[in-house]
Amino acid sequence: MKRKNKVTMNDIARTAGVSQATVSLVLNQSRNIKLSDETRQRVIGVATELGYDRLPAIHTPRNQAEIALLVSSLQSYDPFIDAISQAREAAWRNETLLTLYDYGDDVALALNIIRQLEKRNCVGIILASPVTTLVDMSDFQDCTRLPLVLLNQRDPASPLLPSFIPDDYANAFQVTKHLLACGATRIAHITGESWMEATRQRLAGYQAALQQAGLPCDDSLVRQTNWQFNESFTATESLLRLEKRPDAIFCASDWLAIGCYQALTVGGVTIPDDMLLAGYDDQKISEQLTPALTSIQLPYSELGRLAVEYLCNEEDAATHVTLAGRLKVRASSSR
Repeated sequence: MKRKNKVTMNDIARTAGVSQATVSLVLNQSRNIKLSDETRQRVIGVATELGYDRLPAIHTPRNQAEIALLVSSLQSYDPFIDAISQAREAAWRNETLLTLYDYGDDVALALNIIRQLEKRNCVGIILASPVTTLVDMSDFQDCTRLPLVLLNQRDPASPLLPSFIPDDYANAFQVTKHLLACGATRIAHITGESWMEATRQRLAGYQAALQQAGLPCDDSLVRQTNWQFNESFTATESLLRLEKRPDAIFCASDWLAIGCYQALTVGGVTIPDDMLLAGYDDQKISEQLTPALTSIQLPYSELGRLAVEYLCNEEDAATHVTLAGRLKVRASSSR
């Protein structure tokens, strides 16, 4: 049976004679831009006629159930955006709104937001971080009656608090094992700050893969940075100055890999003929580099969806979901 085409905002815009941006503002109930009631009603009417599948949540904005996602900080290029996108989609499918709050690591502000949420029809709260991290939830545990789940972070002292995180250890193991399979025997690792859980787990996964292959974990091949291009550039230069330099480099983020690319170019080192290279995060820029960068695609889309569905289904089990990502092999690691 032929599947019916899904109605999009562009379809509604063409039929209603307005822009796609106007449709988005109406359907997302934005009041920041002044639109006439006639325009709003025309868009909603057309959407109803076309069978737009997200309308049930639009007709009762004041009583609409919502899930609040509080994120500590966020950059527009961050792959964690995928988690938010899928969380929003999952909320719509469950006739629930997803409301995003960026509290900038200000716990007092987050607690104030939560107190305001208790006065509304809030299904639950997702406390999120764009970087995998360990957190202390003591300030939040007793502050609300609303269900809480953690996304991309966990609290070792709160085993009953549900969490949804990527498996940085398994992902780094997977990347390193791939470089080994490509013939590398001396793999360097450029990583981030040592206090970060993401850094520790990625380093541990890298070391475990080397050990499994019977290779030593050479500390002289590990470089810590603060995740900046210039530090990755400097780290790569120092690796090239080693008496026995590496034949592959695993960068703990795609942004670190950019600095690595630049240093290798300046040093006259060709990727992948002279040096295999792999990144982490699978950001959009990884496909645009020359050669395209092998990277690990994090399961943020799945994790964001699962966190929302956990709250919508009113589950109460002490769920801890840890998902590995998908290796995207590209030219940077293929001789």
